[in-house]
Amino acid sequence: MKKLLVTLLIASMAVFGMAGCGNSDGEVGGAASDITLKVWCPQNQVDTGIMEKQQKAFAEAHPEYNITWVTEIVGEDKCQESVLKDVGAAADVFMFASDQLPSLVEAGAIAKLGGTTEAMVKETNAESVVATATVNGSIYAIPFTHNTFFMYYDKTIMGESDITSLEKIMAKQTADNVYNFYFESAGGWKLGAYYYGAGLSVFGEDGNDLSAGVNWNNPTGVAVTNYLIDLINNPKCAYDGEISVSELAESHRLGAWFGGSWEYDLYKGILGDNLGMAVIPTFNPDGKDYQLLGFYGSKCIGVNAKSKNMGAAVAFAAFLGNEENQLLRYELSAQIPSNMKAGESEAVKKDPLAAVVVLESNTASVAQPANSVFSARYWTYANTIPTEIRSKEITKENVQQKLDTFVEAMTK
Repeated sequence: MKKLLVTLLIASMAVFGMAGCGNSDGEVGGAASDITLKVWCPQNQVDTGIMEKQQKAFAEAHPEYNITWVTEIVGEDKCQESVLKDVGAAADVFMFASDQLPSLVEAGAIAKLGGTTEAMVKETNAESVVATATVNGSIYAIPFTHNTFFMYYDKTIMGESDITSLEKIMAKQTADNVYNFYFESAGGWKLGAYYYGAGLSVFGEDGNDLSAGVNWNNPTGVAVTNYLIDLINNPKCAYDGEISVSELAESHRLGAWFGGSWEYDLYKGILGDNLGMAVIPTFNPDGKDYQLLGFYGSKCIGVNAKSKNMGAAVAFAAFLGNEENQLLRYELSAQIPSNMKAGESEAVKKDPLAAVVVLESNTASVAQPANSVFSARYWTYANTIPTEIRSKEITKENVQQKLDTFVEAMTK
């Protein structure tokens, strides 16, 4: 019996030793496995060379895989739509905005993460950031940057004292060919700042209570919409789609506008030291000053639940989201790391862009609802409000009726 036990022990040690140790060139169990990994990422990850650098580094660190890379351009805002068209044909690893997560989970399109990957997400991000990657207590994604917006302004037109409120911005005396402000709904993403700033909500405080309904058609909502009617129709307010921010900025014809960190390089290249940044301002729709509140979320990395190379896909997703690669992404595309340690680097702490993103997140933002009903309806129906204001379909005479229709569509 003792001899048998010793024989079994030696055999088991040999098996586990082979499974746990690679050979001298890092391969496990012999020749590298031939695999294909399809990756979806936004244009800037390709144009800056970030994705190619990360793919080469991952392949070098994992010689157990002989990887054929397929990289396709799919913006974070379009990822959910593209994945759900055909989950089986979607990318193994994709980048997406966190508000899309509930729909991806409900469709069984995104893999639940565990083990060291789950631990990495929980241990390296603030709780508010972890929440953007969580559904029903489980981690499904790896956050890699904050996703909110703030205010840019042209220092040759606006001073620091001019940008604290929309009223001051619009009242600033400027040349006839200069617009004081640029209104962009961003499909309802930036529009929400006005309604949420005034204390209104969609599906309750956390956006997940469907029974709470939508209160945008109450007297405050009417006042906010009337304010937007005046703002959008003001000749000193440029309107999205009719002329571009970059075109106006190049000729110093725009005072202030809302944008994100991913646009920083563009505007810095145009305005140089004349580019200013600040939290979004207050506004006064009904005799009270309200702080505008922009939606806060994160941008995340997810793994297709139907990936044929799940182990490699999860490993690559974790690699893309680690501290080193968040800093690389920050260096090459100015995306502020969500990883707390990366955010404490000297380069990030000294960066005025990073400072304004953090200040915006802490003082002038509201968590973007991550509810599938919200996602399925809000972007469609909210975007019609500014569009119909601009086309004169919404006026102060019919604003109550139009808001009632919006609330009915959201809650039916």
